[in-house]
Amino acid sequence: MPLPRLEPSAPGVTTDLRRETYGGLMSCSRGLPNDEALAQILATQVHGGGALPDGLGLAPGMFAALLTRRFPGFSVPGVAERSLPPWDPRLAEELEELVKLLQMHQAGQDESEGWLSVIIATGCMANDHLWEDLGLWSRRDLSELMLRNFPALAARNDRDMKWKKFLYKQLCLQEGIYLCRAPSCAVCRDYSICFGPEE
Repeated sequence: MPLPRLEPSAPGVTTDLRRETYGGLMSCSRGLPNDEALAQILATQVHGGGALPDGLGLAPGMFAALLTRRFPGFSVPGVAERSLPPWDPRLAEELEELVKLLQMHQAGQDESEGWLSVIIATGCMANDHLWEDLGLWSRRDLSELMLRNFPALAARNDRDMKWKKFLYKQLCLQEGIYLCRAPSCAVCRDYSICFGPEE
């Protein structure tokens, strides 16, 4: 199996070490849906990348279940020391709403969709592009993950809006709130912020 494309890593993240950890995880994988994405996220975190907290934002029991069921026999090394900015506790409500939004749109084919709902929502609490905050290796990996696990929701992103902005826009639409003042995306002066390249 060829290794996925690895984008330039975040400062301090060694690409070779990430690949090595990814390879170790995949050698223990049971070949279930989302194993590759979860291995990328874990490998990035182990080597100090991404913005997810220890345990990927999952409760300890859920994180232990993820490791046991997806990568049996692999002992995840300690996470490299990193300085994550503290999260504003007022974001807890946003996190909960994002988890609910994702859970409502799960494909219903695999238990990992529930874990990913929490992981993705947790990644939205950080400040960079969502694929980077999650520790995925490219935006394409995130797009594939969204299409596979949340197909009805992902289908709404038919103009390739940046995923974090898209998810927040869905929350606003769900609540009947419309904060953007532009009459349409095409004439908005912030178009490049929402739809510009993330690579």
